[in-house]
Amino acid sequence: MSDAADTPKPAASAPTTEAAPPKAVDELVTTQHVLSTPSGDLAYTAKAGRVVLYEDRVEGGVSKGRVATAQVGVTTYTLDGADPLTRPVTFAFNGGPGSASVWLHMGVLGPRRVVMGDAGDLHAPPYGIADNVDTILHVSDLVLIDPVSTGKSRVVEGGSAKDFHGFTADVESVGEIIRQWVTAEGRWLSPKLLAGESYGTTRASALAEHLQGSGMYLNGLMLISAVLNFGVHDFEPGSDAAYPRFLSFYAATAHFHGKHPGRTLQEVVAEAEAYAERDYPYVLARGARLSAEERAAAVSELARLTGVSEDYVSRSDLRMEHWRWFGELRRDEGLTVGRIDSRFTGFAASGIAEHMDADPSIDAILGPYSAAFQHYLRAELGVEDASPFHVFGPGVNQEWSYKEFENRSVTVTDRLSRAMRQNPHLKVHVAFGYYDGATPFGCAEDDLAHLRIPEALRSNIERRYYEAGHMMYVHEPSRVQQAADLAAFVRSATER
Repeated sequence: MSDAADTPKPAASAPTTEAAPPKAVDELVTTQHVLSTPSGDLAYTAKAGRVVLYEDRVEGGVSKGRVATAQVGVTTYTLDGADPLTRPVTFAFNGGPGSASVWLHMGVLGPRRVVMGDAGDLHAPPYGIADNVDTILHVSDLVLIDPVSTGKSRVVEGGSAKDFHGFTADVESVGEIIRQWVTAEGRWLSPKLLAGESYGTTRASALAEHLQGSGMYLNGLMLISAVLNFGVHDFEPGSDAAYPRFLSFYAATAHFHGKHPGRTLQEVVAEAEAYAERDYPYVLARGARLSAEERAAAVSELARLTGVSEDYVSRSDLRMEHWRWFGELRRDEGLTVGRIDSRFTGFAASGIAEHMDADPSIDAILGPYSAAFQHYLRAELGVEDASPFHVFGPGVNQEWSYKEFENRSVTVTDRLSRAMRQNPHLKVHVAFGYYDGATPFGCAEDDLAHLRIPEALRSNIERRYYEAGHMMYVHEPSRVQQAADLAAFVRSATER
């Protein structure tokens, strides 16, 4: 067991509040721990709290020097006695945009993990925490980062949070936190990796280009539930790009919910992928030119694959938008399926609603992760700061700026391609959940297929699939397998 509870806690700073932003000083608490695992004890040092983010400010052509702009929540774990020149370090974050790193932290990467049960067998509050004997600390030090406005990260007094709520500002601020940490800890010659989930994969891909462009080359990227090109994820009016790419996810979910009896998941997915790659795009492209016979055949095939009625497919004009489909699959039972993880179901607010009113998978996991981390932060890591912890930064997602992509889709496939061409040693691990309706595997595979890299570099990309959703580590067999897969990737990416 972790001995964190027996470790004396250093004196902590006075609590801060929302009304009085934190002063521009680092606020870190250091604790020592030992984690017992089947392969031996891991003695490690944890540092948790907030560090000051600085920028070189120039106003009117005049330098104002190095100015504090925010305090950013970080939690770091370093293995005691390891050689910093050979010991890898992984910088990890979640997505949103606007999410704290609590999910990866307490789900699969860190030394402690949430115990909450799973779809169909959820525990009752107040949930629990257990040692994570599969932690990535076996192979890498770990730095968890909460971007500005998430977790306990806040702008300094007089600053504007909106200055950080945008694509480029986010990449630059997270990149600067990484640079500051590497410099302060003397880790410029350590092997380095980035791990991102969801929008965190968008961030990680752009960060790879950003960091390497300023001289910090990376060994590996871990892209968990990847979204690299929003243009094939969004159901935009006038565009049919998303419909075929969601089809394999729909079929996998239909299989999970008993709509394909006597067949394996892999058989169903393969059939849906084949239809999505050839016939479905043709059907959609034909529009009103589709013959009655062709349309009837398409309606029948789509209904069979996706588990909904032919009447519904026909009324949707062969175009099933995901929010509506989540509410339709099990409507006759008064249930909706999850978007983040379609293995989860929840009670529908209305039997005639056009789409589900809330995501039952988010409802299931938000409470356990929020409670567990806030207890862990205070009771085991010694952080006494009483300011609110924002799992999701208030309003961040809604006000996020993509001004860099005006009149075109948000994509980082070009940036990831550039990073891989620039550094041919950069390895990429991509983790897919069959039941992920937020970043479906069909979309991510399409993104990877369109990277502009030479054929010789495609072997630098490895793929792993899990019978789980967006946060695949919620599913215990997937968590164990994913931890092993990530550790293996770190080892292979950092071989010298």
